[in-house]
Amino acid sequence: MNLLAVFVGGGLGSLARYGLGILFNNLSANTFPFGTLAANTISSLIIGILMGIGLTGKETTDSVWKTFLAVGFCGGFSTFSAFSLETMELAKNGMMTQAILNVAANVVLCLAATAIGVWLAKGS
Repeated sequence: MNLLAVFVGGGLGSLARYGLGILFNNLSANTFPFGTLAANTISSLIIGILMGIGLTGKETTDSVWKTFLAVGFCGGFSTFSAFSLETMELAKNGMMTQAILNVAANVVLCLAATAIGVWLAKGS
């Protein structure tokens, strides 16, 4: 059952990531990879919430659902490889400020989103 959960969750996460990328590329005119940043941040928030649920003992989500969300959906939705490629493309095109900002924004926002997710799941 876990294999099916990863398969379906990963597919849905990949589709969501693709749609988010299209949306943000249309809005930002390809000047900054906001789609990948948003996907990574949202995925980090989801992981944080799942982590927080586990930390508080509120085991309301069974392991198949956690596998579906954490491994499947978040694995398909967030993407370190796209983040790396987009950062290298920015640097290659002489946009070093944007490349550095992309690295900093992904690290800071994703860590903050995970912490916020844990905090939300704990209830304070």
